Amino acid sequence: MEPIRSYHRNRGFTLIELLVVLAIITIITAVVFTSQSSFNKTLVLANTAYDVALTIRYAESYGLGSRAFGSSVDTGYGIHFASGTTNSFILFADTYPPVGTGSLCHPAPSYDPTGPSALSGNCSFDASQGEQVQVYTLGNAITISDFCAQSNGTWLCASTGGLTSLDVVFSRPNPTPFMSENGSYSATFPVTASCITLSSAQGGVKYISIGAAGQISTAATSCP
Repeated sequence: MEPIRSYHRNRGFTLIELLVVLAIITIITAVVFTSQSSFNKTLVLANTAYDVALTIRYAESYGLGSRAFGSSVDTGYGIHFASGTTNSFILFADTYPPVGTGSLCHPAPSYDPTGPSALSGNCSFDASQGEQVQVYTLGNAITISDFCAQSNGTWLCASTGGLTSLDVVFSRPNPTPFMSENGSYSATFPVTASCITLSSAQGGVKYISIGAAGQISTAATSCP
């Protein structure tokens, strides 16, 4: 008698099973690409904020190091933000007025042309005086959407129309910045803090804060 043999039919995937697997793969792929895109947007915005903060640090280093600019020595350096240019800002050398003229931010005897502490500048950007060192342009659809300054306990912002420009200047020997509103430094009510808002067209914001003692931070959670 022949042994009983069992026969098994080879069975493949059904159409429903294939569709389910395809749907799962599609969902996982979409989640991965969405998360990656969101991460990239956040990273680009954060890197831009760090670059802006680093440029402010450059101004601080140049100003405290008395880096010469042309024929001007012991020059302060600063950063200029203007409400009309949301995609760029300017690094400048504070050379006007020259040493010996004096200004509100460098009162006597610092402007004595014969003294060792002689300083030039009025702690604000003067475009017509050849102070521009470099223009920094933001990329990746990121803009300076707002900047604010605090003076006498009150905040003014470009977004509300009270502030058209902000200058942050560093001059030897102190790391304390000289900050000017609307192109003018006030010795009576000096700006004691400022904040810059960066926004991405793809979504997200980042804030850069500058304190009275020279602290520069990209960890601020908001601007006023």
